[in-house]
Amino acid sequence: MEIFLELLREVLKGMVREIGAYFFRKNVLEQKKTTPRRRKQKGGSRNTK
Repeated sequence: MEIFLELLREVLKGMVREIGAYFFRKNVLEQKKTTPRRRKQKGGSRNTK
């Protein structure tokens, strides 16, 4: 019985660790913007009057 409880505890620790790593990757690492976006320049000549 004691061996079964130890095994169950190790399995639960592994699951909690993996779930924590998944959410860390999802929320922290994937939020970074790769490059700053620039406004598109409009082509053509503009007349300012």
